[in-house]
Amino acid sequence: MFTIIVILVIVCGALYLWYASIVTRKNAVLEALGGVDAQLQQRHDLIPNVLTIAKTFMAHETELFSRIARLREAASAHLGDKDFSRVGDKLTIEKQLGAEVGRLFARAEAYPELKSDATMIEAQRSYQDVETNIAAARRFYNTAVGDLRNAIQIFPGPMLARAAGVEATPPFFQADQEARAPVSAATFFPTAPPNG
Repeated sequence: MFTIIVILVIVCGALYLWYASIVTRKNAVLEALGGVDAQLQQRHDLIPNVLTIAKTFMAHETELFSRIARLREAASAHLGDKDFSRVGDKLTIEKQLGAEVGRLFARAEAYPELKSDATMIEAQRSYQDVETNIAAARRFYNTAVGDLRNAIQIFPGPMLARAAGVEATPPFFQADQEARAPVSAATFFPTAPPNG
C-alpha cells in the first residue's frame, strides 16, 4: 500500500511539474508577443509620418498610400490580442504591411527630391531601426513558441495543455517565400518610373 501511495505521489508530482512547465512557457509566449506588439506599435506610429513626407513628392502613388493606410488600420486592431488562435492573422497582416512599406521605400528611389530629403532619410533610418527591433522580438517570440510546442506535444503535454490554458498552438513567425526571394527593381517598376 505504501508503495502505491509513493508511486501516486511521484506521478502526481511529475504531472504537476509538467503542468507548471506548460504554464511558464505559455506565459513566456505571451511576454514575447507583448514585445513584438510594442515594436509593431512603434512601426505603426512611424507610418503616418512616412506617408506625410512621401505624399509631398509622390503624388502618383495614391493607391499605394491607401493600401498602406488600410493595412495599418487593420494591423492596429490586432495589437494586444493574446488569443493564440488569432495570432496568425496578426502576423499575416503585419507581413503585408511591411511589404507595402518596403514598396513605398523602393518607389521613393525614383523621386530624387524625396530620396535626398533630410526628413525622409531620417524617417527611413528610424523605420529601419524599428524593423531591426521587430526582427529581434520575433526571434524571441519564435523561441518561446518552440519551447511551448515542445512542452505540449511531448507526453504528457497533450493531456495537460488544455488544463494549462493552451487551447490553440501559437504559430511561428515565418517570412513569406516572396520576402526570402532576391529583390528586383522590375518588381516595383514594371514600366518606367515617373520623373517626379
